[in-house]
Amino acid sequence: MKKIQTLQQITECGVVAVVRAESAAQAIKIADACLAGGIKAIEITFTVPGAAEVIKSLAERYKNGEMAIGAGTVLDAATARIAILAGAQYVVSPCIDEETIRLCNTYQIPCLPGAMTIKEVVQAMRAGADIVKVFPGEIVGPNFIKAVKGPLPQAPLMPTGGVALDNVAEWIKNGCVAVGVGGNLTKGAKTGDYDSVTKVAAEFVQAVKAARGGK
Repeated sequence: MKKIQTLQQITECGVVAVVRAESAAQAIKIADACLAGGIKAIEITFTVPGAAEVIKSLAERYKNGEMAIGAGTVLDAATARIAILAGAQYVVSPCIDEETIRLCNTYQIPCLPGAMTIKEVVQAMRAGADIVKVFPGEIVGPNFIKAVKGPLPQAPLMPTGGVALDNVAEWIKNGCVAVGVGGNLTKGAKTGDYDSVTKVAAEFVQAVKAARGGK
């Protein structure tokens, strides 16, 4: 999948499922459940045991582009390269690491570094970020997006943390290109209830669509 196609898949769906799991098998089941609910961008965090193997497995299973498979919690360029070689189609970091961004740009893989201040948002864009991950979202809140969009209307922002069904519309209407959702989406997996993950995934997709003016 080319870089522009990956970015389109992330922004058109508008929801990135952030997968943290206790095992590789659980992570794969969560990813499948999210896709069944209509979320086509999945972020496998490197806190998942065997994360690179999970990414490789999903990349092989969905080689026709059904799912944009990303690597999350990537702290350095070495980990980014491992993820890319495993098949990751985008890389997400909780902070700005310019070496990681440069590596991703070399391989033409979208990079989504984390930022918490307007200074960091500008720093991330100058470094070559494709989308800036606003993190932790629960700390800054949806109004932060509106405030940043005043002086920086061109900033492509995606919050992660604190995104829930009751506020996702506010995030989107304030100018986010997408949202990252973790525990509020995947919590059913803790008890093996993957059907609930699929149900909540569909609700998030519909909520984003409605916030954008669709039905």
